[in-house]
Amino acid sequence: MKILIINGPNLNMLGKRDPNHYGKLTLNDINKELKKRAKNKAKLVFYTNNEEGKIVTKIQRSLNFDAIIINAGAYTHTSLAIHDALEMFKGKIIEVHLSNVLERESFRKVNFINSLATKSFIGEKENSYYKALDYLLNN
Repeated sequence: MKILIINGPNLNMLGKRDPNHYGKLTLNDINKELKKRAKNKAKLVFYTNNEEGKIVTKIQRSLNFDAIIINAGAYTHTSLAIHDALEMFKGKIIEVHLSNVLERESFRKVNFINSLATKSFIGEKENSYYKALDYLLNN
């Protein structure tokens, strides 16, 4: 199984952002744990970018993957372009969010990715990522 893990804007700043919403771990810490959990069961490819167009291009170039785990950050609430790129993807799409976007500001309730997601894991900080990977490895 080949899984692309996409992280959008500001996720490169984990560990420095509000730990109440995002936890204390860095993105590198989370990625290391994901690699451990995947072991020989899946090949993980990590991609982090703050630029919407580059995320779209990465999705377009990864249509041969089996699954995408995506935390599009703020682009979840604004990007039809990421939605449209994901719409072309035929594998499983797992949406993750560290914070519970449903219990935050009203603008975060707009979600352009959720309708395409096979499953979503939100509000469990780093465990959202771990549960997403576990789901893919077991389903």
